[in-house]
Amino acid sequence: MSGRLEGKITIITGGTSGIGAATAEVFATEGAKVIIAGRSEAKGADLAKQLGANVIYQHADVTREEDIKALVDLAVKKFGRLDCMFNNAGGPDRGTIDTVTMEDFDYSMRLLLGSVVLGIKYAAAVMKPQGSGCIINNSSIAAHRTGQGGYLYSAAKAGVVHLTKVAGTQLGPFNIRVNSIAPGAIATPIFWGGSQKANTLSAEDNQRKMDKLMRSLANATPLPRAGLDKDIAHAALFLASDEGSFINCHDLVVDGGRTSLFYEKPPQK
Repeated sequence: MSGRLEGKITIITGGTSGIGAATAEVFATEGAKVIIAGRSEAKGADLAKQLGANVIYQHADVTREEDIKALVDLAVKKFGRLDCMFNNAGGPDRGTIDTVTMEDFDYSMRLLLGSVVLGIKYAAAVMKPQGSGCIINNSSIAAHRTGQGGYLYSAAKAGVVHLTKVAGTQLGPFNIRVNSIAPGAIATPIFWGGSQKANTLSAEDNQRKMDKLMRSLANATPLPRAGLDKDIAHAALFLASDEGSFINCHDLVVDGGRTSLFYEKPPQK
């Protein structure tokens, strides 16, 4: 351990699996005290136990404002401050151009964009009086080009990128940095329905799906391997650490070069 986050108090939403769980492990290894949040109580409690005394689990559904507020309240009550908020939670959207309903829109935007809006709101309320803080939002390369995510997912992630810039300009004078990370094709269960779907499958079924996905994604970027959750975790570590102290309003693309590939128009049906 090099202690790059020694003593830092952090919250990671969507912290029970995938990118969130990997980031919790990296942050804890680097000395942070971590609150991991998610809807899977069994997985969250087990992960917190594995990662040690500096990691605690709090049940949270990021589509509920009161749950996000409760996370920040817990950090202040238990540790007296909040140094880093990673608004990581997300999942698949609902609806296509042909099928989308207002219910689909409300659900997708609340999960993918609304959770970031509220995460920033409650984190900033604590960080402003401190005069310091770091907020990281999980965006996506779907914010930058087509064909990388669902219809509403892409729109919501574009919103996350611009929201990051607006929040960073408004919170910068308080010494609060706001950045986002745009993962490329990272091998996580979101490709087969997200953590909710993965939780219904056996470990063997999930591993088979992951192995197949890894082989497929290795052919989808200039670098000949799939992106891993740890790749995003280490990007978050850099942004949260003192090494990233002059980075603000930035969307850090971590995609192995995928967004630089030529995009071919799909054939017309």
